[in-house]
Amino acid sequence: MNFVEPIRNTDMIEAILKHLKNKNERDYIMFLIGIYSGLRISDILQLRVEHIHTNDIRIREKKTGKQRKIVLNRRLKGPLLEYIEGKDSWEYLIKSREGFNQPIRRDRAYRIVKDLENYFRMDAVGTHTLRKTFGYHYYQATKDVGTLQKIFNHSHPNVTLQYIGIIQDDIDTAMRDFKYTYD
Repeated sequence: MNFVEPIRNTDMIEAILKHLKNKNERDYIMFLIGIYSGLRISDILQLRVEHIHTNDIRIREKKTGKQRKIVLNRRLKGPLLEYIEGKDSWEYLIKSREGFNQPIRRDRAYRIVKDLENYFRMDAVGTHTLRKTFGYHYYQATKDVGTLQKIFNHSHPNVTLQYIGIIQDDIDTAMRDFKYTYD
């Protein structure tokens, strides 16, 4: 399993969103859901129109089996509700062009994100990058590791901080600023 990072630069996130919106609406929605919900890619790919409500997403997580309600972020709500307008309740949101009403496969989602990595010259990006990006920016905005730990269903705050790259950021800063003379 490859190690992936969150996208830390907000200008990069905005550039990716603009690029995807112009290139492919489905991929744009997948990316938006990932960075504004914190869902795993396996859960995003299983979303159907019926899971989207006016103010939230309601699903049973594939990994944990837990029922979840995720309030729609303001930046996600408009585009998502517009995207599902006119679609049938049984339709997958992130639909494959192959077969009838099938979601794209995980490897296709990975390829979409890897194409972004190549296009934008980023490093250490994969499907988990979307979830980690959500967590990283949520933490930077709130410093509320406890709530983020609950959102991610992690066992300990340090697991969450390591997962979103905060501990590595602290290590990088310590290593960069270390010196042998003491002032």
